[in-house]
Amino acid sequence: MKKSKRILIVRPDRIGDVVLSTPLPREIKKTFPNSFIAVMLRKYTKDIYENNPYVDKIILIDDYDNGSIEKFWKKVKEIKSYKFTHSLTLLPTERLNYLLFLAGIPYRVGVGHKLYQFLTFTRYVSRNKYIPLRHEADYCMDLARKIGVASENLETEIFLTEEEKIKSLEFRNELLSGKKFLIGIHSSSGNSSPNWKPSYYRELIEVLQGRKEIQIVITDNTIPEAIANVEGVMYPNVNKSLRESFITFSALDLLISASTGPMHICAALKVTTLSMFCPLTACSPKLWGPSGNENIVLLPSEDYCSNKCPGNPKTCTFGGEGGISIGRVIFVLEEFLK
Repeated sequence: MKKSKRILIVRPDRIGDVVLSTPLPREIKKTFPNSFIAVMLRKYTKDIYENNPYVDKIILIDDYDNGSIEKFWKKVKEIKSYKFTHSLTLLPTERLNYLLFLAGIPYRVGVGHKLYQFLTFTRYVSRNKYIPLRHEADYCMDLARKIGVASENLETEIFLTEEEKIKSLEFRNELLSGKKFLIGIHSSSGNSSPNWKPSYYRELIEVLQGRKEIQIVITDNTIPEAIANVEGVMYPNVNKSLRESFITFSALDLLISASTGPMHICAALKVTTLSMFCPLTACSPKLWGPSGNENIVLLPSEDYCSNKCPGNPKTCTFGGEGGISIGRVIFVLEEFLK
């Protein structure tokens, strides 16, 4: 009888990246149903994997990643205690590479082929300079394919408990107060992608407030001044934990946002998303689009990107002729409401 696989998935980065790794445990369990699967994450993203039926253990990375030699060896000892047979590192670093090597994991896979991976006999997968461009979840799945998983299912998932599902339904009814549609607006993107200015979101809110069947919900944890304290608008996620915010997101009919972590959360909760994207490779919806839900993606015109875009995704606001206008978002929203 073959020894069951014990697999560690390492994803120590941001919310959207972690959400896009959620197909891996599911597809690995389908191929190796008796496997033990752990994920190693930062504390602030662990809620994404809570209650996931395909994950046996969540290990936090924060308590070693501060440069301390003592804590590094303590984490080596902890990882070693699980007797992992495989590790899949979706965002390799030199420190992580040596951590897994010294923990005695015999079959280790990382992305790219750096010298430190070569020195530790780490196997690798390549993104081939993003040619042809594929989805980030597909690139993640390449590591599972390396150990024998044959899957093209890239649907992301976040699993609510039965209690959370009931809370979400009650919360939805409470927020709607007799209205028909609960429309979420998330104005921030952590400076990770092009995004409207808060003033654009304020204008959108003011237009939508004229619709009697719509209740607007601002889903940001910290509210920009331009959209704060608007009469009739709800702000349920202020000072809420990530897990608590899932109740809000799952109650929505649709979320309007740029390419950001909450967009991926909604996709994983099967909430429809209306998202603004940049076509540059690093920001493209082909790479970073929502996965697993009904979604609407808006892009600026080709003329805008070639002639008017500032060229820096962190400063682009989709503003000006050919960008993504408020009127265009409202037009697409009207189609959704029909």
